[in-house]
Amino acid sequence: MVKAANFRGTTPGPPPGTRILVIGGGYVGLYTALRLQKKLKQELDRGEAEILVVAPDPYMTYQPFLPEAAAGSISPRHVVVPLRLVLGRCRILIGEAKAVDHAKRTATVTTLATAEEGTGPVQIAYDELVLAPGSISRTLPIPGLADYGIGFKTVEEAIGLRNHVIEQMDIASSTRDPAIRDAALTFVFVGGGYAGVEALGELEDMARYATRYYHNVKPEDLKWILVEASNRILPEVGEAMGKYAIRELRARNIDVRLETRLDSCEDRVAVLSDGSRFPTRTVVWTAGVKPAPVLAATDLPLNEHGRLNCTARLSVAGVEHAWSAGDAAAVPDLTSDEPGKECAPNAQHAVRQTSVLAENIVASLRGEPLKEYAHKYVGSVASLGLHRGVAHVYGRKLKGYPAWLMHRAYHLSRVPTLNRKARVLAEWTLSGLFKREIVSLGSLEHPRAEFELAAGGRRPGHGPHGTPRNGPHSGPGGT
Repeated sequence: MVKAANFRGTTPGPPPGTRILVIGGGYVGLYTALRLQKKLKQELDRGEAEILVVAPDPYMTYQPFLPEAAAGSISPRHVVVPLRLVLGRCRILIGEAKAVDHAKRTATVTTLATAEEGTGPVQIAYDELVLAPGSISRTLPIPGLADYGIGFKTVEEAIGLRNHVIEQMDIASSTRDPAIRDAALTFVFVGGGYAGVEALGELEDMARYATRYYHNVKPEDLKWILVEASNRILPEVGEAMGKYAIRELRARNIDVRLETRLDSCEDRVAVLSDGSRFPTRTVVWTAGVKPAPVLAATDLPLNEHGRLNCTARLSVAGVEHAWSAGDAAAVPDLTSDEPGKECAPNAQHAVRQTSVLAENIVASLRGEPLKEYAHKYVGSVASLGLHRGVAHVYGRKLKGYPAWLMHRAYHLSRVPTLNRKARVLAEWTLSGLFKREIVSLGSLEHPRAEFELAAGGRRPGHGPHGTPRNGPHSGPGGT
């Protein structure tokens, strides 16, 4: 294989056999590979270049739509974008990068087949590296969190949470024990950022609507609690809109607790730092993210937060042939007057960075000048449930229905592919014409449970005599 590092020729286009390895199938991975396959179309057709995408899942999740997927406004399959469908000129390898030795231009990857083969991880050689593994949930050593907490970062978690909330209402409707009923109808969300506020707003809206179909569960029976360690929520939309969001949530009888932390959730009791105790079967953790572990297993330079030190050209600082953007990259913000300020690790920057990133990779291969990334943050939008939202865009503040409409319009414009845009728009239109779907399909989490029981086994999550264990998913469907 001819290495790009040794390419000094004058032929326009990359050298034969140049492999561009893209680690990650999220915003940066998908959009970068999508743009690269367009810009290198001729080289790919001639076999002079290869784009290899390594991702743990065969799809990219459009995370801003997770709250609406959890609430049933959008089908889960329309929240994800199949990588093989849109990256037809790329090679897709479903696996997880465990380490990168950039000095040797190799990445250590485990795939679905490596465990079956018993041969260990595979070593993948590359010429150009795009390291974009994204981020994972940032958790704290809180007693009971690993046992009872529910995340909200993947489509599986969003649908699981939807099923869980509806099942808790079923439990409350059928139990004769007041303590079990109260715990089932108490929902604690930790984290006042986008994920926490939007997920709570959408699910509260859905659950309140669902109570009309329960003869003994009223909207006022539901107890929703938002726990935020700082003194504000939704900092991205500004202080004024953040305060409006708090007023809006509290007007819906949602208990918003600022400057408060979750100290424990052992034995299904949420203990807060202000001394409050809430028996609950639902603790949703959305309190931030941290860089993917693979970044620490590389020989590339990291900053104090564990993100890759990058230049404004989106190359890794002090290293050739390594690139990054999005959550994994610490990119200087050229539009800021504040020295040393970095671009926020959000989707607004990530999607725009990929355009410059792809162009710079192609320019680097062709010996052309590189561009610098500069984008002034235009603001943010957030949904608080159906027909409710807040927005702070280009200095203008919106709230209520106009902000909610802007939220939908913006994200519809950003979701990849015309196919997905059309499907999401169709579902929004149908949801406005017909009643909400409030069915729970929790049994999807254990699709073989009934067959195993019929074959003489026991249901997943149950004890040796078929009795439910005291875990967060102690019965079929996570009840």
